[in-house]
Amino acid sequence: MLDIHRIDGPDTKVYFSHSLLPSYIDPQNVSTKKKPFSTFNAQPFSHTLDLILPEEIYEIVKGHVEGADAAVKGVYARVYLKLGEVLQGDFFNEYIKKGNIMMLSEGRPLVDNVFSLYDGILRLELDRPTYERSGLQGKPIEDGGKKHQKNRWVIEYNLREPSMTHGKKGFSRLEWACKNVLDQSLTWLFYNTNPSTPEALRAGTEPISTHHPTILAIEPTSTKLPRTLVPALTTSDLSAIYEAEDALALHEYIGMMCLNSPRVFAEDPIDPHLSRYEVPTFNELVELATRDMVRVRWRGFIPPQFVQELFLLVRRVALKVDREKEKGEGKGGEDLEGRWVAWSATAFGGAREWTVMQWAGRETLSWECEG
Repeated sequence: MLDIHRIDGPDTKVYFSHSLLPSYIDPQNVSTKKKPFSTFNAQPFSHTLDLILPEEIYEIVKGHVEGADAAVKGVYARVYLKLGEVLQGDFFNEYIKKGNIMMLSEGRPLVDNVFSLYDGILRLELDRPTYERSGLQGKPIEDGGKKHQKNRWVIEYNLREPSMTHGKKGFSRLEWACKNVLDQSLTWLFYNTNPSTPEALRAGTEPISTHHPTILAIEPTSTKLPRTLVPALTTSDLSAIYEAEDALALHEYIGMMCLNSPRVFAEDPIDPHLSRYEVPTFNELVELATRDMVRVRWRGFIPPQFVQELFLLVRRVALKVDREKEKGEGKGGEDLEGRWVAWSATAFGGAREWTVMQWAGRETLSWECEG
């Protein structure tokens, strides 16, 4: 056997939690401090979102999440801009001061100079030479290099503060840095949370339209996972998988389905000498059942709001349980057993990933990974 695991660098941290959804969720005023919504918001920029669900549930939600009649639609843009152009004219006034957009520049975290904008916060991650020439005030961050030598710096500005206006000292310093140091034209990804944006972008009536953006849609693609081995977990079994080994085994299993791995198929032909992976039974706590599963995948520039809307839609359409059928701490009768979906999202740069397993009723399992 080859020992191929990484022995240097920080280990990946996985935070696992078991929580209950509120008994009532107002879709117009969702509490972002409760899981899984806090998990969604902790990862602002995702490039891949996967939904794993049994085929019979997929048939219920298919018309709501796919095709021209999809209830949740996302459109983003790819545009070439200088950082200084983000802070000027209608772009700055309409999108940042009045609106709510998110943007991410090209570049590799901890390697290149990377800029991002989310919830009004402009974040600049700079290497040491650029930071020193910019004249801006920031804080050092760990970059995996020499322990006592700071080579990467982060600068943050809340552009919605009253002091962030033209003519103010702090803002003028930022403008000077954009004009004289951070003056490269970069590729940006752009997303506007305004519901009217998709039509306005296509019509060319948005402030960003003057920069000739490429308009892209966040479209789903579905992949069938026939005859998949599934642990026959019920809501009453969830407290028995709190041990780290069991919680990670379930997280790995969901990840294997997201990868469309044949290792989880009932008729997997792999030689056991080549792969020792087995679908978990959690110390024989549960048996394995064979079910037809489906993976629905969205790719693009995916914000937490898009994820939240899809999550609430799928829960309302396919996981709804009548209140009189719920018992105690979110547990129900036969109507709840076996009805679940799993979500997984991967961040740009590969440093973060989260997975959420939602059951009919209120039971929620969450994994948050930081690499």
